[in-house]
Amino acid sequence: MKVSDDLPALVIEALPQIDEDLLKSPEDDGHKPRILLLYGSLRETSYSRLAVEEAARVLQYLGCETKIFDPRGLPQPDDAEPDHPKVAELRDLAIWSEGMVWSSPERHGAMTGIMKTQIDWLPLSLQGGIRPTQGKTLAIMQVSGGSQSFNAVNQMRILGRWMRMVTIPNQSSIPKAWLEFDGKGRLPEGPFYARVVDVMEELVKFTWLVRGRADYLVDRYSERVETVEQVHKRVSIKDV
Repeated sequence: MKVSDDLPALVIEALPQIDEDLLKSPEDDGHKPRILLLYGSLRETSYSRLAVEEAARVLQYLGCETKIFDPRGLPQPDDAEPDHPKVAELRDLAIWSEGMVWSSPERHGAMTGIMKTQIDWLPLSLQGGIRPTQGKTLAIMQVSGGSQSFNAVNQMRILGRWMRMVTIPNQSSIPKAWLEFDGKGRLPEGPFYARVVDVMEELVKFTWLVRGRADYLVDRYSERVETVEQVHKRVSIKDV
């Protein structure tokens, strides 16, 4: 049995709703998980965008609120001020989100510059010490014009770790994407669609599990020591 015209490839009986009570923290208010999706191509027919749109539909079915960032008009890093409208939009979305999906084409054996530019505009710290990515969940996907490859997802996994994100174990890689998506831009039922659903289901579970606990999970000894030393120095100066 298929669920609806919006999700024609989904087998509804095989994807139950997430059991939030098994995962959320006691203080969680139960609001919908907020997921930001990024894609790495500006082509009119962008398969990384189509993959993100397919992922967003699954996330919405699983009870998430989703927003897709349009990278058109985003300047190169260091070529604009942080208050540039597109930069500010991206950073505001990053702060809003509790989890992310990064989807990039593989180009010359790597993620695209468009994908990397978006990530580069998300610094480890903003004014006031706010870290827009630390402790948030991340799912990664790639599309390829040729045979199966994992170069882009491997690179994005490294970047997710560098951005102090909780990057989930599962990932999606769609080879020969131009053959897999149909004429309406949809990914039909099959192993690649099933993997996208797998990844999104896992992302939602990890997001419920991590949020409300992120501050504790990513709290670092080295940063606590640094804070203690700074306090000790300030107090010692006053004593003098």
